[in-house]
Amino acid sequence: MALIELSDALAEVRTALLDEAFTRATASGRRRGVTVGAEHPERVEVRPVLLRGVRHVQVTERTGPVVRTRNLRVEEPVGPADVDGLDALLAMPFATWHAETAAGAVQVQVTKKGLATVGRTAAAAGPAAAGELANDRRKQHLLDPDDPLFRVLGAGGDKRRQVDAFLRQLAAALPDDVAADRPLRVVDLGCGNAYLTLAAQRWLAGRPAGARTVGVELRADLVRRSTERAAAAGVEGLTFTAGTIADADPSVELGGPPDVVLALHACDTATDDALARAVAWDAPVVLAAPCCHRDVQRQLVAAGAGTPSSSLSPAQDALVASPILRERFADVLTDSLRAAALRAQGYRVDVVEFIDSAHTPRNALLRAVRPGRADPAPAREAAQRELEELAGTWRVRPLLGQLLAATGGSAPRPRSAGS
Repeated sequence: MALIELSDALAEVRTALLDEAFTRATASGRRRGVTVGAEHPERVEVRPVLLRGVRHVQVTERTGPVVRTRNLRVEEPVGPADVDGLDALLAMPFATWHAETAAGAVQVQVTKKGLATVGRTAAAAGPAAAGELANDRRKQHLLDPDDPLFRVLGAGGDKRRQVDAFLRQLAAALPDDVAADRPLRVVDLGCGNAYLTLAAQRWLAGRPAGARTVGVELRADLVRRSTERAAAAGVEGLTFTAGTIADADPSVELGGPPDVVLALHACDTATDDALARAVAWDAPVVLAAPCCHRDVQRQLVAAGAGTPSSSLSPAQDALVASPILRERFADVLTDSLRAAALRAQGYRVDVVEFIDSAHTPRNALLRAVRPGRADPAPAREAAQRELEELAGTWRVRPLLGQLLAATGGSAPRPRSAGS
């Protein structure tokens, strides 16, 4: 790839951002030899939005746990503040820019001498071809609603919306530098009926280097059914294997440790097993949609919640004395403990609602991403203290914390894109 002036390369990014067919952009990494302050964002994500019928780009800056969002108008007439905002965005000393439109993508890599290489690709039928102007509800699906996969699955409107919402969360979590030059390696632990596994592989296959996915499920009948569905829908690069999460080793089928670990159907403590395996594999991206939280509920009952012998405070008892409130609170407490445990291992964690509760009652998604460079030790230690204090306050022992303590977790460290 030929070297060009950085200003010329960034001009191509600007052109993409202003394009009516712009779909998404990201900027990440720090240029060599450039010193920045602590407030400098580690990553920027840009997407198109319509505000009162006018095209804008929404800029999301991520600095540690802090997220800042602002909107810049890109439809004429563009005001001076918006022009200055776009100039300031492109002037940030990122090492990499990736911008996509419906026609294709441009990738800019800044060299240590301050020049740039530019890669250009035409639009694929998968992730790069999709986009959404979110604020006006004008929907463009990441997976074509007419895809034969939906017919094979017998999926109605609610299921299709859930698939689309999940794929958008997956797209938002994937760093640009993960598996940029080889197939993405994905494992779904406890994949159940595997409709999201199938949809994820169908969509990820549209990446320039493609993807390979392994679904792990204890029930042999579900493994057979999912294998048959994959064949019927023509989903390639996907295999299913029968076994437990604890014994799963997809590295042979995938050709290496997984880049993405999914746990979308695992019930109760199976989610903890899956998250512990993800940490042990040092997976850069982890997405988990917990199903039920009986373990913590049992521990709250064991603590005497709502009884005269309760070891909880009166205020805590008032919160969990009712069985239905205890069940709902256990959901929140369990996922809060899991998020803290993952942060203590160096992950950046968001707990998000990935689809409206009208479509499914289990709509929380744990989205954990290992940053390109390890979080400082004080941040991980603070997360560990948060985990211990939260567990101690409620007299519970979260299984994920125990699993990570037993295995020593995984040392938070950068992982190279090609590993």
